Amino acid sequence: MPLKNLMVHLDQGERTAARLELAVTLARQHQARLTGVFGQLAQAQRVGVVASWPSQDYVEARDASKAAFKKATAGLPQAEWRDINRGSETEVLRHVTDLARHADLVVLGQHDDRIRGHVPEDLVSEVILNCGRPVLILPYIGTYAEVGKHPLIAWNDSREAAHALNDALPLIEGCKEAIVVSFAVRHDDGLASCAEVARHLDAHGIKARTEVLVVEDIGIMDMLLNRVTDRDADLLVMGAHGHIGFPFINRGAGTRYILRHMTVPVLMSS
Repeated sequence: MPLKNLMVHLDQGERTAARLELAVTLARQHQARLTGVFGQLAQAQRVGVVASWPSQDYVEARDASKAAFKKATAGLPQAEWRDINRGSETEVLRHVTDLARHADLVVLGQHDDRIRGHVPEDLVSEVILNCGRPVLILPYIGTYAEVGKHPLIAWNDSREAAHALNDALPLIEGCKEAIVVSFAVRHDDGLASCAEVARHLDAHGIKARTEVLVVEDIGIMDMLLNRVTDRDADLLVMGAHGHIGFPFINRGAGTRYILRHMTVPVLMSS
């Protein structure tokens, strides 16, 4: 499916500019509509014993976000900025997730534990789990003007992995080469499945190389992140909140680990 309706989450954090820049780039490449959704945690302003909303701090952050979005999206065919106008964690999660359900791709930012957040800590994981749409997450460090030129696809024969693979096609079309990585107890176990993925990508004009990684003492997700670095990948594609091929690993454990330790943008689908 082509990317024609994109959504990016905005707040007053420093990394918002990086998310917006990439979202604008993608919207321009795909001639897509871009919706910027401003939503962050805030406290109501109190005058005496009466609480009023929105607070002055929220109003200032909101207005700055709207101005930055308008400037960044100048020249796009369609761009809209929206304010959730809710300060509680529950409401921010609910509204961002609901709006995400209507997008072809959602752009979010990795949570940074070192900085007091402007958004709920579990925003990314909740949106991935509940929106039913592919989510592109940017790390809280680094610059990413574009993604998908050197993608690495984590494959494990699951429904989630199949969703992520196909959701990523518009992003990796025209890439130099895709690398398909799977994990197995024995090397031969994953060869046939990876070959089928390569055949599927070839049908879309995407050249792919396959690798089967034999599980060792090092954690599977660490092996995957190491391969991302070794292959100089600029995008990791993986299924979210599913088993990663081994029953002794809790469902969703790999997703949570990658969301904490990601080093490149990650596209996840559930």
